[in-house]
Amino acid sequence: METFAEWGYIGLFAACFIAATLIPMASEIVLSLFIITNYDFTTSIIVASLGSWVGGMSSYYLGWLGRWDIVEKYSKLTKEKIKAYQSRIRKWGGLIAFFSWAPVVGYPLAVALGFFRINVYTVTFWMLIGKSIRFIAWGYLTYWGMVTIA
Repeated sequence: METFAEWGYIGLFAACFIAATLIPMASEIVLSLFIITNYDFTTSIIVASLGSWVGGMSSYYLGWLGRWDIVEKYSKLTKEKIKAYQSRIRKWGGLIAFFSWAPVVGYPLAVALGFFRINVYTVTFWMLIGKSIRFIAWGYLTYWGMVTIA
């Protein structure tokens, strides 16, 4: 994690991008390191949000490239089960992207939104909002912790 911090804002962007894809990583720790070491709070939140958002959208486009036959072959899901997921996802649409920040389910949600061709504009909007709120909340928790401990 310190390596990302050594790279400055590019490292923060990279850490958040990677964490928003298939590779599990705690980008919140990197953001906390930035806040603790007196990097600009607002810039750090913006960079973290954009890195995570770009990573989430890359997962969305990865899903967009998916094919039914490959999903059936390698995921052991039947076409009926996939259709059931599709109807649930279509019901909520791009609003589901708001929750793409969540650990464990965020990446599969982003991929599923792309796979089922949910409107890219609503996905873009809600994903950016969700990821931004997450980093704003985490940033303030970190700042509050610093003030409380000091």
